[in-house]
Amino acid sequence: MTASLPHDPMLPRRFRVLRAWAEIDGVASMELTPIDAPSAPFRPGQFNMLYAFGVGEVPVSISGDFVRPEAIVHTTRNVGAVSAALVALKAGDIIGLRGPFGSDWPVAQETGRHAVFVAGGLGLAPLRPAIYHVLRNRGAYSGLSVVYGARSPDELLFASEMKDWKSRLDAKVEVSVDHAAPGWSGRVGVVTTILGRALSGVDPATVSAFVCGPEIMMRFTVETLAIAGVSQDRIWISMERSMKCAVGFCGHCQFGPDFVCKDGPVFRHDTVAARIALKEV
Repeated sequence: MTASLPHDPMLPRRFRVLRAWAEIDGVASMELTPIDAPSAPFRPGQFNMLYAFGVGEVPVSISGDFVRPEAIVHTTRNVGAVSAALVALKAGDIIGLRGPFGSDWPVAQETGRHAVFVAGGLGLAPLRPAIYHVLRNRGAYSGLSVVYGARSPDELLFASEMKDWKSRLDAKVEVSVDHAAPGWSGRVGVVTTILGRALSGVDPATVSAFVCGPEIMMRFTVETLAIAGVSQDRIWISMERSMKCAVGFCGHCQFGPDFVCKDGPVFRHDTVAARIALKEV
């Protein structure tokens, strides 16, 4: 369910960049603070529309901690004119922001279960607020596993934070790359090859899985989870595609009977599985 906004959802509000920093080559994060009015609270998995003045706007998931709505963090990859302008921002710059929009990761409703987060590439960014929630409330969950894959070691996102998570005794963190590089001593292989390690010894009936990444990665991850015995109604995926207006007016993101911007981007897998298997939907 989309958050209720106290202002015109089509009108960008001005936000100032407090900090901006490079994560990896071509990917940068920025921390924003509102200029005109307080930030609207957001839920893990939701997104904002970020507007680079004179260039355009794009949807970007919120990658920071939702307990700090006064300092909103977004992580963006340079893949086009608008995202290039966002990646180039520096402290003090002003951008427009609409949101938050969309559905969320239902981690707060999955207490008592083993939370499994599976991310590919930049897909770790939309999952990070939900991971923060489970880490902060670790005692409310029977287990926590984070499974992350990237194409190469230099494309691993939030590497320092991942090390902190791996050092915890109450979390299982598995990381792999598709292609190794000199000095890499970690695992090599697609993310599904390490998913089994994260599920080892875990009762699949207790697993709630949250998956974000390229569509082909999510498809094979869901198949692997199903083979392991995880129920399809305990798997959620994020599908950010073709979103333009964020409020269901333009129809660009129509996905069968749903609009990704309003009914997603987070969907329970069993509710969209049949459509995902169809071409050109």
